[in-house]
Amino acid sequence: MHIFDCHSDIWTDVYTRTLKGEKNIIRKYHFNKLKEGKIAGSIFVIWLDSSRLEDPYKTTMEIMDSINMELNYCQDLIFIAKSYEDIEKALKEKKIYVFMGLEGLSSIGENLSLIDYFYELGFRHVSLTWNEENALATGVRGNPVRGLTPVGKEAVKKINDNKMLLDVSHLNEKSFWDLVNITDKPFIASHSNCKSICNVPRNLSDEQLRIIADIKGVVGINSFNQFIHKDVEKQNLNTLVQHVVHMVEVMGIDHVGIGMDYCDFIDDEVMSGFRLQETSYTKGLEDASKTYNFIREMERVGFHKDEIEKVAYKNFHRIIKEILSS
Repeated sequence: MHIFDCHSDIWTDVYTRTLKGEKNIIRKYHFNKLKEGKIAGSIFVIWLDSSRLEDPYKTTMEIMDSINMELNYCQDLIFIAKSYEDIEKALKEKKIYVFMGLEGLSSIGENLSLIDYFYELGFRHVSLTWNEENALATGVRGNPVRGLTPVGKEAVKKINDNKMLLDVSHLNEKSFWDLVNITDKPFIASHSNCKSICNVPRNLSDEQLRIIADIKGVVGINSFNQFIHKDVEKQNLNTLVQHVVHMVEVMGIDHVGIGMDYCDFIDDEVMSGFRLQETSYTKGLEDASKTYNFIREMERVGFHKDEIEKVAYKNFHRIIKEILSS
């Protein structure tokens, strides 16, 4: 059984190490961990903390340059996917399939034509914000009564028209419900957990989970420890799987996936901007190489093979096939 991890920040490490003059970064630091964790595919996102940047668009282009350089060194390992058919091609070639993603659109300002530009560059996943307020929408650290802007509503339509995966993981509740009210397309929450178990802004309420199931979307379980339980002693594999149990009770098994959000390679200074604890990982899920421990824990608590396969990759494959191949 293989795994599709719907959220990875590996491009951040590629960018950081490229600036230091390193090359062949995925092969040196990531490929073996992905293989050991049985991760066959993922969405690698360009992530920006725009509050630290003077020009988010310029930084995005710099990151894109580092990605293009890196891809020259790992063509035998990585297949950049743009459709469900590309997943099948990558698996036949025994390569890891990677969809290009944008975690937040602070880089475009109000210039919606840049969504088309990023699509042409190969991006097939996009979220409107990270945690910030921007010209389109409001993240979980923004004004709770501010939602999507008029331009943001146009952006949702353009994203849907371009047949890209629309991701709501970092939106505040007002933006989430604004989005629900203007789209009839399935969307995803690539890396979010349940508020009923861990009541933090980045997690989703049962009402949000139900509407995602109603529109045939998928939520990816997130291993970032602060989103698992407020009691540090309960930030473990079992509690994380209890989030799956709860999602299945609320949404059904067809709407749960994996979006681990590993941070082991991200600089401590950067992490200090949003990490409240000494570490960011769940015990037993320290990095991508440990990902199959999550599958073993699902088996241990009683999930059947067909249910586990849906969570491991089939549910996200279904929505990729529906959105990107339609």
